[in-house]
Amino acid sequence: MRHFVMLVLALLLPFTAEAETRVPQSSVEITLGFQPLVKQAAPAVVNIYARRIVEERVSPFAGDPFFAELFRGLGEVRPQVQNSLGSGVILSPDGLVVSNYHVVGQATDIRVVLTDRREFEATVVLADEASDLAVLKLDGAEGLPALPLRDSDTVEVGELVLAIGNPFGVGQTVTSGIVSGLARSGGAAGTGRGYFLQTDAAINPGNSGGALIDINGSLIGINTSILTRSGGSNGIGFAIPANLVERFVEQAHEGRKRFERPWAGINGQAVDGDIAASLGLEVPSGILVSDIHAESPFAGAGFRAGDIIQ
Repeated sequence: MRHFVMLVLALLLPFTAEAETRVPQSSVEITLGFQPLVKQAAPAVVNIYARRIVEERVSPFAGDPFFAELFRGLGEVRPQVQNSLGSGVILSPDGLVVSNYHVVGQATDIRVVLTDRREFEATVVLADEASDLAVLKLDGAEGLPALPLRDSDTVEVGELVLAIGNPFGVGQTVTSGIVSGLARSGGAAGTGRGYFLQTDAAINPGNSGGALIDINGSLIGINTSILTRSGGSNGIGFAIPANLVERFVEQAHEGRKRFERPWAGINGQAVDGDIAASLGLEVPSGILVSDIHAESPFAGAGFRAGDIIQ
């Protein structure tokens, strides 16, 4: 018993001594807390305050369900100021920040506040509503803390993650959870489309555009939406994978004004039980190619309609 106690103390002492200076490297260290990880990553997550002018039609029948519907589209058009609150992630020391399109899209005035209370004016350099992503450039910024990107294709269900953002405008907040699912589609609210990482780390309004990081402090996703009936977090949150974020940053560095998506030139459908039985497959898996363009890169690689891609 004495030898066992000495062994445990020998293992814990180095972790305790270095907890202030490095990220947890094992499950044992994680039980001591996430403080080193938060200290490392939090400075690269910012608060975003955006303002936009929208044209809204003011109906004289507002409040009357019958006449308001009957005379929809009629009434005086007046400009209205809308304010939005969200989060962003610094991805380069010269001030490139990634956030959600629904936070900064069409904004006329964007103010970014860092954790050390420095403030910067920002402009949108690349945005795409369909992907719900936007890249900002901070005016006059240099030497800023930035998060490294991780290959999101290597993320696995069950990994520990932290969500960092500014929910409800209360200030920077950190919540913990795990990766609950991969390649989720159609579950996230809003205009964003594509595939999402799912997490049970608490995400609330204002977290949009914030960071989802792994235990090494690398960005694996941009928090974008939640699935909820009450408006609060139910433990089903979605993040845009870091690999798509990386494509946005690359094109922003290249000076692109519009996001260019890769073209596959292929249509297909998931192999279900019926398709698997008709093809003599033991297990339904993969994608059945139903149509392919002659100039598709998949066609150049030798794929044809009727093939199964595993």
